[in-house]
Amino acid sequence: MAPKQTEKILVVDGDPDVVNLIADQVLTPLGYHVASAHDGPAALQIMLQLVPDILITALDLPGLSGRDLLTAMHSQGLDTIIIATGPRGAESQAMQAFRLGAKDYLSKPVREAEVVASIDRALGEVRLRRERQQLSDKLASANQQLERRVKELTTLASIGKAVTAITTLSQLFTRLLEAGMFVTEAEVGWLLVADEHSGKPVLRAAKNLPNTGTIKLNQAWDDGIASLLMLSGEGLSLSGAPLARLRAGQVVKSVVAVPLKARDKVVGVIVAGNKTGRPFSERDQAMLSAVADYAVIAMINGRLFSAMEARVHTLQATYDELVKTTSQREEQWRQAGQHLQPPLAQARAALEHLARGQVGSLSAPQAQALSSALERIAALERLLAELGAPSQPKASAEAARRA
Repeated sequence: MAPKQTEKILVVDGDPDVVNLIADQVLTPLGYHVASAHDGPAALQIMLQLVPDILITALDLPGLSGRDLLTAMHSQGLDTIIIATGPRGAESQAMQAFRLGAKDYLSKPVREAEVVASIDRALGEVRLRRERQQLSDKLASANQQLERRVKELTTLASIGKAVTAITTLSQLFTRLLEAGMFVTEAEVGWLLVADEHSGKPVLRAAKNLPNTGTIKLNQAWDDGIASLLMLSGEGLSLSGAPLARLRAGQVVKSVVAVPLKARDKVVGVIVAGNKTGRPFSERDQAMLSAVADYAVIAMINGRLFSAMEARVHTLQATYDELVKTTSQREEQWRQAGQHLQPPLAQARAALEHLARGQVGSLSAPQAQALSSALERIAALERLLAELGAPSQPKASAEAARRA
């Protein structure tokens, strides 16, 4: 039994004997997928449906000539290898066939060996074209994957910058969710964070969620997925009936979700979904996990920043209170100094008058005590002046010394 061939061949000839020879006696036993037609219109219809790899056609067909058939085939963009057949010695017909794109020309009556050899040459080109196309497709696919990887790395790098640059958690969550949707090529996304007190998942960021009135930002929402991930701590990908039983299944037909874990504790969940039901791959889950890691870093940084900001405010309030208290005390000292200045001035004047009136009559100890009193009054006046009290004219203690 001949091996099964994948190539499709169409044989067209107005002579049933020629069709029988080529299609039934030569090609079919070799295992090729063979179709046949006896006129141009039927052949054109079969070609559009079958899209054969090889066309073996006579140039003198009833209804539509072989040349017209080749012209119509090219107008449809069919890249089929053509083997033309015609009477022996009809070189002009052969030249027309080659001008119309034929790769070979077989003279009638055709011989089995010639048909097999021509088919082998044509198949070599078909397979070469196929290999080139496969290589081209692989190269295009590799380029697309490379471009996507570059975009993914660029996105992750931009997230890293955002984590350190953005201090508002709401903005940061939105940025992280958009990045998660980008790397997974998702249509819908949402990010839930566990409430610190109740532990219930709270919607912190959302993209393209339906406006149902029951799903609101910064309010608790159990999508059915968050509770599962908070228990398991593992990511998952769902679609079909399992997802339809959850509340998230009312929004999307396929999801990929990963937990936000801080020190082995799940503090939230990030979910990407598709309304079309396109399933997500392991690569999508891995990329979403990378975004989730950034989300956790962002949350920790945000909390540290909030704590630091609160500490700064506390220190500022303490400093302001200290400045206020110091100012009040300085004012109290200033006022006290203003009250003390007049009595000190009077005491100083009295002592100076005493010193002037008793010159020569005071004993040495008395004169020394009077001088010491004047010096202390002068020291008190200097201190009050430093505290902001108005200065008073100071007399020298020389009078007391002279006394």
